[in-house]
Amino acid sequence: MKVISTNNGLKPGGHYSQAIAHGNTLYISGQLSVDPNSGEKKFGSIEEETLQVLENMESILLAAGTCKEKVLKVTLYIPDIKLWDKVNKVYSEFFGQHKPARSVVPTRELHYGFKIEIEAIAALD
Repeated sequence: MKVISTNNGLKPGGHYSQAIAHGNTLYISGQLSVDPNSGEKKFGSIEEETLQVLENMESILLAAGTCKEKVLKVTLYIPDIKLWDKVNKVYSEFFGQHKPARSVVPTRELHYGFKIEIEAIAALD
């Protein structure tokens, strides 16, 4: 087991790692819309927050030596299922032809008032 950490991703604010590599699998902790350089919370439209979260996730993938085309499963947490169409548009543009398995979990609210949190599992081979 190996801890993956990059300055280009959300720095853990609690007792967890950005990601853990085990065998040929990478497990990425939930990412929020935070500027990785300043640590500033980037509140905005659901589209803006979704893109920032996906970019943060991609930085962790690259630090682990893999890429977004190797993402196997994504779980998205949003406070209102009515946001799904907007999230799906940004998500599909980000992943292009690659379609990882995914779940969308509507929640009442997210930490700090963010509109989206995303966690992922990716292959390392």
